[in-house]
Amino acid sequence: MSNHTHSENEAHAHEHGGVFGEKTELYFSILSGLFFFIGILLEKLTNLPNTYLIISFIIAFFFGGYFTTIEAIGKIKKGEFEIDFLMLVAAIGAAYIGKWEEGALLLFLFSLGHALEHYAMNKAKKSIESLGELSPKKALVKRNNTTVEVAVEELKINDVIIIKPNTKIAADGVVIKGKSSINQASITGESMPVDKEAYSSLEALPKHFNEIEEKNVVYTGTINGDNVIEVKVLKLNEDSTISRLIKMVSEVETKKSPTQLLTKKFEKWFVPFVIILVFVLCFAYLILDETVNESLYRAITVLVAASPCALAISTPSAVLSGIARAANRGVLIKGGRALEDLGSLTTIAFDKTGTLTEGKPRLTNAIALNNFEEKEFLKLVVEVESLSNHPLAKAISKDIKEQYAIQPSNEASNISAVQGRGVSADYKKTKVFIGNEKLLEENQIIISQEVKKQVKNLLAEGHTTMLVAFDNRLIGLLSVMDVPRESAKDTLIKLKKIGIKRMVMLTGDHQNVGDSIAKQIGLTEAKGNLLPEDKVAAIQQLKEAETRIAMVGDGVNDAPAMANSTVGIAMGAAGSDVALETADVALLSDKIENLPFVIGLSRKSKSIIKQNLWISLGVVAILIPTTLFGFASIGLAVLMHEGSTLIVVLNALRLLKYNEN
Repeated sequence: MSNHTHSENEAHAHEHGGVFGEKTELYFSILSGLFFFIGILLEKLTNLPNTYLIISFIIAFFFGGYFTTIEAIGKIKKGEFEIDFLMLVAAIGAAYIGKWEEGALLLFLFSLGHALEHYAMNKAKKSIESLGELSPKKALVKRNNTTVEVAVEELKINDVIIIKPNTKIAADGVVIKGKSSINQASITGESMPVDKEAYSSLEALPKHFNEIEEKNVVYTGTINGDNVIEVKVLKLNEDSTISRLIKMVSEVETKKSPTQLLTKKFEKWFVPFVIILVFVLCFAYLILDETVNESLYRAITVLVAASPCALAISTPSAVLSGIARAANRGVLIKGGRALEDLGSLTTIAFDKTGTLTEGKPRLTNAIALNNFEEKEFLKLVVEVESLSNHPLAKAISKDIKEQYAIQPSNEASNISAVQGRGVSADYKKTKVFIGNEKLLEENQIIISQEVKKQVKNLLAEGHTTMLVAFDNRLIGLLSVMDVPRESAKDTLIKLKKIGIKRMVMLTGDHQNVGDSIAKQIGLTEAKGNLLPEDKVAAIQQLKEAETRIAMVGDGVNDAPAMANSTVGIAMGAAGSDVALETADVALLSDKIENLPFVIGLSRKSKSIIKQNLWISLGVVAILIPTTLFGFASIGLAVLMHEGSTLIVVLNALRLLKYNEN
């Protein structure tokens, strides 16, 4: 029933038009009820002519039917005949047969139910719209050696804005001066503040926003900590992450869920059936021993009873509430279909790098060999590797500095890369080699069988190994690995508990690396050596076996695989425009632990949708026979009708408080 899922323009007319502002509809409904009760009191307590009673009921008709008529006219112009139209027909029919009080009661209760329903639905909408309030209206900008305050809409790319302590950040950008802790809960759902620092060299700033490290970028609407920072604006206000989020969340209502589409199909044949039934009942007096007015009254009562109002609102209200709750936790679910599909998953495929792992190499072993002193070995390695720009060398030197508190003191020199082998350098005027077995063997350095076996075992576990030689002898062994996220294992355990039976890793890395990670964190299986097109083929194979499957990745490299899955889930999407566009579900923070929450929310949403369908169809199933056989009046029918509508909306609003625990 589209009058309950009206467009923004229609909603606007409802909620903000009229003499009482956004509450006009509610006040009109109350006035309708007031004049209805005045009419009843005049009828019961006075001997006034019927004209006075009818005037009171006509005024009740006006206030109760005002917004209903506006919506009905709007629908008729589009060639649609729905609940509003049916209710008006019923009220006019009641007046025609002299049942003015029942017609007034119908419009009073219908308009009251409508107004309360809009109020309740607005709670969910306002939960989404509150995202828009996160963005500040003004920004402090450095221009011509002075600081000026401008509206955020006036900011330009490359403007430098000053963010004072404990104030909202006015634009997406990169920190260029100062360091601070930023509360990003509004965007990513992270509960703890995130440390941010200035980018080291603006000359080397990457061209694309999502290529800048997370520690250097800030988002519109997040809150600065206790220090002043300066930020270079990299996105205009309309392109900021928060603006795109609000736009996407507001668009999700147009993406109908399977249940919504099914109820729409049901309504398409059910409403004409009701109209035909009511038309036939109007002539029941030709067969039954009753008056024309009695037949018309029965027909009108059945018309009220059979209107599928609660059915039409049961799914959209739950979908809207579920999506609003997810948005508050930093998860963007793009439409009712994605929300429902999440709840039916039994298989999830994961990308490895940056999804199940940290996405960067970490030093896993630094072992001194042949009685070489460990501290001296670490000192030598950090001196040499600090001179290299290779990502593995950077990872090794960084971790030695952090884990062992050893700093280089420029004792190494003459570093040179040996293609496909490693590096050579001088340390204390003596030759050093760091690389693979071939590098050492080519330089006549002996490697024992025991060390070769150790290297082989580490390779089998997914480590990348390097041997270190100094003064023509082997002195140590290094290994690095893209290690699993700390939260990955616990997340997979939670997913198993909620019914995810099969969890598969799809990675472009070697099979042994995939197997090692899978074993550490408890995956069902791992498929390695996959190119993007191989991942698509793997998803298609899994879909054949499992029907419904989710693909979790970064939303960029995995976009083809996501597009072929039932639900594409992007990690760390706050900084990635591509991820926001391609994914069905975007985890705005880099937290894989949000997966059990969002799947649990989806299942709860599906459960509430089912409850709502049972309530709405159950009430219609009870009301049609009771009104058909004359057991229920118009008043009772409309009371149950509007009561069931409010119950399903309030039931759906429970999702706004959902927690996985």
